Amino acid sequence: MLKPRFSISLRLTLWYGVLFCLGGVLFGTAMWFNLKRTLTGERRGTLTRRIDRLESLLLKNQNGDLERAFRGFAHATGNGLVEIFEPGGQRALPSPSDAASDFAWPSVQGTRKVRFEEAESDGQQYWVMLRPFTLGGHAYILAAAAPEAGNQLVLDNFWTGLWESVPVFLLIASASGYWISRRALGPVDRITAKARSISIRNLSERLPVSSAGDELQRLAETCNEMLGRLDASVNRMKQFTADASHELRGPLSFTRTVAEVAMRRPGIDAESRAAFREIVEETAKATTMLEDMLTLARADANSAADALGQVNLAAVMDETCEAARRIAGEKGLEMSVQRAGDGQVAVLGDAASLRRLLWIVLDNAIKYTESPGRVSVKLDTRPAGRADTGWGDAVLEVSDTGIGISEADLPHIFERFYRADPSRSEVDGSGLGLAIASWIAELHKARLEVVSQERKGTTFRVLFPLVDARVAAAHR
Repeated sequence: MLKPRFSISLRLTLWYGVLFCLGGVLFGTAMWFNLKRTLTGERRGTLTRRIDRLESLLLKNQNGDLERAFRGFAHATGNGLVEIFEPGGQRALPSPSDAASDFAWPSVQGTRKVRFEEAESDGQQYWVMLRPFTLGGHAYILAAAAPEAGNQLVLDNFWTGLWESVPVFLLIASASGYWISRRALGPVDRITAKARSISIRNLSERLPVSSAGDELQRLAETCNEMLGRLDASVNRMKQFTADASHELRGPLSFTRTVAEVAMRRPGIDAESRAAFREIVEETAKATTMLEDMLTLARADANSAADALGQVNLAAVMDETCEAARRIAGEKGLEMSVQRAGDGQVAVLGDAASLRRLLWIVLDNAIKYTESPGRVSVKLDTRPAGRADTGWGDAVLEVSDTGIGISEADLPHIFERFYRADPSRSEVDGSGLGLAIASWIAELHKARLEVVSQERKGTTFRVLFPLVDARVAAAHR
């Protein structure tokens, strides 16, 4: 099972967004706890100051009316949540207010030092401060309470705001991460696009190099150095192939001529005549292979300088099929030609190259089809609206009922010197024909496709971009 592929930009965006969001949540949580601690400290400070004032009041009025002074103090503090307890838990003075009387005070027994406790009364949370106090030789415990509702409201609002801001943080972080990653990886896209456009026919081109002095600049420079070494090596191989093919044509031509002359000698015996005939046939095959190698060498060197002009593909097809029909008939094959339209299918190309392309495909179909079999040629047009021309496609199909091509061989049949399974290798050939056909198709900006089933047949399809007279005139 193939794993899903994600671009570096997307992965960086996701990582940046998640980490940014996680950092924001952690920071917000820490701030929430810090806020809670601060509010709790302030509430405890308020209770401490209240108890301090109560102590001062009791000391000041210890010889006076304590109950009245205590009641006045409770009313002055707002809700009157203060009490004075005996160590055993009984109230030392009457409750100063109904709120204090009804409040659920925590147990004060055993209180020997200042302590703070959380308490709940009437469904609300409170902080309660208990402090031991001595007045006139008697021990008391002072108690004061303050509501937690205000602090809790602040904390709840802070927490709600934090979680509501998470999607906003995530959106901002993702957008920022994507923008940063695209800017950072923009040179990579340009290098990738340029690298894809470089093939064996344009190895002299180089990747764009920035002046940033970063890793991408070093990568581009290193790749350009590698391309330079490959260009030099390929040029040497091209030159060797062209030179070898050219130099071998002379000896092969001489050998064939000598063998043909020897065959015509009147006194030659039958065995020698057969040997010379075999030499002539083999030198003819070798000569054809050398011509094909020279063609491909010129293709690699971009030396196909023939001017492209308007060509009637239908006329080229008729001419080539007429020559192939005789060979198909000698082999006992039925050949049909079907052409749509009025016989005018204009493409931009070179007539000789197009004839060679069609001949290679037809020859391939005839070779690998046994009698009784059928070879069909069809030319049609379709308004596909190709982006590079806007005039649709001319579709040339050559189908046969031959032995077919195995699924394992299909991806390689346009490679040079590739020969398929033994059943196809029994047919004479150099293994260069389809490579030349592929090059001619590429030269004409056409697509060469093939579909095949073993023992059922093969269909080669060439899709040419259609043009009109204005386009052709511009290329003359």
